[in-house]
Amino acid sequence: MKSDHANPGHLRDFTTDARVLLIAGIAVVVATAGLFAGIALLKLIRLATNIAYFGQFTLADLKLQDTPLGYASVFVPVIGALIIGVMARFGSEKIRGHGIPEAIEAILLGRSRLDAKVAILKPLSSAVSIGTGGPFGAEGPIIMTGGAIGSLIAQMLPVSDNERKTLLVAGAAAGMTTVFGTPIAAIMLAVELLLFEWTPRSFIPVAVASIIAEVERTMLHLPGPIFPFQGGMEVSFPGLAGWVLVGMAAGLLSGLLTQMVYACEDGFQKLPIHWMWWPMLGGLVVGIGGLIEPQALGVGYDNIADMLDGRTIATAALTLLVVKAIIWSVALGSGTSGGVLAPLLIIGGAMGAVLAGFLPAADPGCWALLAMAATMGGTMRAPLTATFFAVELTGNTHVLVPLIAATATAHAVTVLLMKRSILTEKIARRGHHMVREYRVDPFALTRVREVMTSEVESVPATMTLHGAAAFLTTPETRHPSFPVVDEEGHVLGVIDPPAILRWRRAGKHRTTPLGELLAGSKVTLAYPDEYLEGLSDKLLMANVSHLPVVTRENARLVGYVGWKDLMRVRSKKQAEERDRSALLGFRIRRRKQDSVA
Repeated sequence: MKSDHANPGHLRDFTTDARVLLIAGIAVVVATAGLFAGIALLKLIRLATNIAYFGQFTLADLKLQDTPLGYASVFVPVIGALIIGVMARFGSEKIRGHGIPEAIEAILLGRSRLDAKVAILKPLSSAVSIGTGGPFGAEGPIIMTGGAIGSLIAQMLPVSDNERKTLLVAGAAAGMTTVFGTPIAAIMLAVELLLFEWTPRSFIPVAVASIIAEVERTMLHLPGPIFPFQGGMEVSFPGLAGWVLVGMAAGLLSGLLTQMVYACEDGFQKLPIHWMWWPMLGGLVVGIGGLIEPQALGVGYDNIADMLDGRTIATAALTLLVVKAIIWSVALGSGTSGGVLAPLLIIGGAMGAVLAGFLPAADPGCWALLAMAATMGGTMRAPLTATFFAVELTGNTHVLVPLIAATATAHAVTVLLMKRSILTEKIARRGHHMVREYRVDPFALTRVREVMTSEVESVPATMTLHGAAAFLTTPETRHPSFPVVDEEGHVLGVIDPPAILRWRRAGKHRTTPLGELLAGSKVTLAYPDEYLEGLSDKLLMANVSHLPVVTRENARLVGYVGWKDLMRVRSKKQAEERDRSALLGFRIRRRKQDSVA
């Protein structure tokens, strides 16, 4: 027999097969459904705004700050929040929050199954929330809605859990593309936050869905890019220092925003009232904040455009930053329905506008743009998504390097300062831990010969059943099982105490040789050049803890391998990760910190 090294034909970079084309075809349908759901949500938000603040049943683009309600507008968010509380209480509790943690939880813990209630109630509740002044964006709800559509379509088809997950994420990516016209960022969001894998079987259908949604929205004449911006800045060391400073400030702001949201959530949980009423209290804070700064209400896309055009002065930006951050944190902590992307862009952009006067010279709006992307990337811990999101929103590739520098810096700050992001903290509070570090499985890189025991203790085929029983029960026996070999060193099988007991119960004579007892039995073997990834499957299928290792050429016994050898490989990799904290003889006391945490 030829070894894997000599005949690598069956070894592939990816395990994806032609079925991915079928899933990609289904993703086209999911994308189209997600597109129309996204368009419907945007129109619902506008309709809800016009009804709530102007008393008009129209889809006209009326500006929220032009409402004739005056001080009475304080109660509009309260009424909207009451409606959302009722919908969540008697409809589905999954509509609470900004949608992305719920999508992640469904993927990781719910076999990617979402019900029809979510697909209907999430956009309705978000339209009410944002339309009545909620300081949110539409992207989180449409991600949840698009995901629910993908999941519902998948549940009607004979697909696996992984394929259902792919279609759920495809719907989410199509929804995000619909709202913002950012297909590349939608794909990156899927990779960084939702898929929890990096394989063609999931990437290709998600890419298809995002591209189809972008083509269809273009055919429907939806705007793109929605915030055109052609400004730039000099690529220099002073500029680099500015990019890093913006990234650091955005990272600190990201941590503060996350703490504010969950501090508000903790505060609401201490109230002696049912959670259905919490959004009303949050709505009251939103209404009061709207009196102070009307620009802080609603999705606030006009704010983003003004900051990119350089029309937002520092004092106005500071007011917007403070008011938007407070009402957004309180409202989101109260459990209402709304997204996080647009608020993060506005809050981050306002910070950038405030800092612009202290940073190196650049075109108006450049520092606001960098701060927008860095705040989004740091808070969500998705730096690539934030970078491409900013590029596609503006249609400006000239600021790509400054953007990635700022978002990477913000990402580093938040990773070092916070255990979890604003997305994963909610999941952790529900008792679930998730790891967002993707590595190649060490089992896929390690061969059996690297971990097997080479000095093998075996028993001859001529040993009798009685002799084997005595051998296994002697105090000197160090292993629970042993391979049985014939005169030529070929493995006939494996003996252990359960096998001896079975033979005895079957009435086998005590003088029967092991070779006769094992004649015709199927033997599961391992080979020195095979990978542990396949070996773990063999151990599981054979329901054994050890396997003999034989050569492919003449099937002679050369080693013995068990599940403990596999675990040592994983333990060794973990030890190597811990040892990376040692630098120039200084070791960070991470073990002690982990034990305290």
